[in-house]
Amino acid sequence: MTTPQRQLRDLTVSALGLGCMGMSEFYGSTDEQQGIDTIRRALDLGVTFLDTADMYGPFTNEQLVGKAIGGRRDEVQLATKFGNQRNPDGSRLGINGSPEYVRSACDASLQRLGVDHIDLYYQHRVDQSVPIEETVGAMGELVAAGKVRHLGLSEAAPDTIRRAHATHPITALQTEYSLFTRDLEDEILPTIRELGIGLVPYSPLGRGILTGAITQGTLEASDSRTSAYFPRLNGEALDANLVLVDRVRAIASDKGCTPGQLALAWVLAQGDDVVPIPGTKRVKYLEENVGALDVQLTAEDLAALANAVPRDAVVGARYGDMSHIDAG
Repeated sequence: MTTPQRQLRDLTVSALGLGCMGMSEFYGSTDEQQGIDTIRRALDLGVTFLDTADMYGPFTNEQLVGKAIGGRRDEVQLATKFGNQRNPDGSRLGINGSPEYVRSACDASLQRLGVDHIDLYYQHRVDQSVPIEETVGAMGELVAAGKVRHLGLSEAAPDTIRRAHATHPITALQTEYSLFTRDLEDEILPTIRELGIGLVPYSPLGRGILTGAITQGTLEASDSRTSAYFPRLNGEALDANLVLVDRVRAIASDKGCTPGQLALAWVLAQGDDVVPIPGTKRVKYLEENVGALDVQLTAEDLAALANAVPRDAVVGARYGDMSHIDAG
């Protein structure tokens, strides 16, 4: 199958990517072989833009991705991230953007992934204690050394993006974007479009709620989405937000697609410089997500979705603690 491609600045990727995080941590039980099977099925379907990070697992997700792409490296646009520093036992050490850590983190990721270069290397979160010029300067040295091809930022504010891009060209910004999270439309999206930087939305399905599969009590107790860290997915906020999901489901029914496919199609319709990376650890959900590429939205469809899910209608913050998000 041939999946359409899109440009993130000077990097060509599949129009839909695959977030691999949940294969190793955070979203309930995991099964390494199931994750590997999902990645290989993605490659068969032409979904070749894979997203991981050193902190997922921690460390084990990069190893899983490395196993999955063995023998197929030339098919893949491989993205990983550094900056959220963790110990092997999972405890968190904070955000680290020091040049020394940039270099050591990249070498460790290359080893775990079993590759000689990373196609897109992101700073996962902005370290407020280190000037962005120093962090990106060290990342640029990785490009010069051939270890990294393109640079990215994640959850960076407009001023940070401008300063970073002035230090070394930034290919992509990764941030949360979905029908349920649209605040980046005010300043971040205009900034990256002015600079020619692509957008990689994570959680384009609102951490699964927009698929219609999450209701009260459906998530495993070990799933981080049941915690206070994700206010939108718990208690009265979840009940309120499920009303919005029902509206999406009704429009999807009229379009002959699933709610998740409609929600992904909406993100895809926001521009040719937008490449969402819905995460899944199961082949059946991967295949459903790929189906979103066939959903064509008219101006009337987009207006109906805007009415169904007004931008500020979602109840609850996207994170219970927003202190790790760069506010500029």
